Amino acid sequence: MKSAIKQAKKAEMAEEVPIGCVIVKDGKIIARAYNMRQTKRVATAHAEILAIEKACKKIKDWRLDGMEMYVTLEPCAMCAGAIANSRIKKVWFGAYEKKGGGVVSKFNILSESGLNHVTEYEGGLLEEECSAIIKDFFKARRKPSKEQNATNTEQ
Repeated sequence: MKSAIKQAKKAEMAEEVPIGCVIVKDGKIIARAYNMRQTKRVATAHAEILAIEKACKKIKDWRLDGMEMYVTLEPCAMCAGAIANSRIKKVWFGAYEKKGGGVVSKFNILSESGLNHVTEYEGGLLEEECSAIIKDFFKARRKPSKEQNATNTEQ
C-alpha cells in the first residue's frame, strides 16, 4: 500500500485527485498508476483502470489471474467492474468511498455472484493515511486564496 500512496502523491503533484494504485504479481509490482482524468481529459483515466491497462500490456493478456491490486481509495463502480472483468484475485484498498464506492460502501460489485469472477477484497488498509491525503487535497482546494480574501474584503 505504501507504493500506492506514493502514486497518490504523484497525482497530487500533478494537481489530480490523489488516488494511487499498484498491481502485484508473485510479490512484485508489475504496474503503477495514479489518477489522470484532468491530465488526459478522459473520464475513465482512474488509477485502477490505468494500472489494469499497464499490467495487461506487460503480461500480454487481459486476464490478471492471481494478481492483487492495492489502491488508496475504494474503487468506484466502473473500476470495480474492470477489476472483476480482469479477474484480479484480491483488492486491498485504503479509504472507504461512502458516496460512490463500488466494493462495499455503495455497491457490492466485487462480490456479485452473477459475475463470472468474484474478487476478494479488504478495505481499511492504512485507512487514516489514505483518507488524509484525499481530505487534505480537497480542503486545500476549497480554501480561498489570500488574493480572493483581499478582493472580497475590498468589495
